[in-house]
Amino acid sequence: MDINSCCYEIGIKLGQGGFGAVHAATRLKDNLQVAVKFASKEDAEFVSVDRYSTPVPLEVALHIRANQLRVPQIIQLLDWQDEADCYIMVMERPMPCQSLDVFLESYTGTMDEEDLARIIMWQTIFAVQTCCQLGVFHRDIKLENLLINPDTLEVKLIDFGCGEFLTSAGYTSFAGTEEFFPPEYWIKGRYYGEQTTVWSLGILLFVILCGHFPKSRDMEKLLKENMWSRDGLSQECCDFIGCCLKLDPEKRIKLDNVNLHNWFKM
Repeated sequence: MDINSCCYEIGIKLGQGGFGAVHAATRLKDNLQVAVKFASKEDAEFVSVDRYSTPVPLEVALHIRANQLRVPQIIQLLDWQDEADCYIMVMERPMPCQSLDVFLESYTGTMDEEDLARIIMWQTIFAVQTCCQLGVFHRDIKLENLLINPDTLEVKLIDFGCGEFLTSAGYTSFAGTEEFFPPEYWIKGRYYGEQTTVWSLGILLFVILCGHFPKSRDMEKLLKENMWSRDGLSQECCDFIGCCLKLDPEKRIKLDNVNLHNWFKM
């Protein structure tokens, strides 16, 4: 198919979500391997963006802004096109790569589990810090939205379909994955971008290390007793998770400081 001035051969479906389908594709002029996302316009929000004469889909706008600083930890948007019933996004497709949930299920390497988690988390933190610095609230940080190269352990953040522009006014509507949403949303009905991102990072690390979401007993120790620990994990690692998963969002570690925690200095 033709997308703007380039011709692509569309291949197998890589994934399907609530916002559309992603296919492997090849850009024929240079055989570049890419990913092409077809997203429905049925419920899509359109916003104004500099350099465009007409409003563009919010997901596209967020991706454009997140790519203003070209960092390897954020997937690159190469092209996009507006169609009658959908919009199409052409993105880089690192080779080889797989989603982080698939990688962790099949990982058989010899690296210490905590060291592997530290490598993944440092890159994820850098990606979301960059997004927030550029005014982008990803809002759906999870295993499935992180790609990893199994050979180099390079990580890339993908899928801005649940995102929003970062605002100091906070948010009252729900988007993203329920298990990652912070307690203030359920308690007060309002949440803030950077504090929610920190909470999501804590949940993400817990899932990476434990293989499941925190259970009631874990959350009770994290939120009330502040004494959570787990066999095989360092005190610094447990403390990092506890710093992210504070019930009071004002007491959580600041997003700008998460990669300065002692766990990253071990």
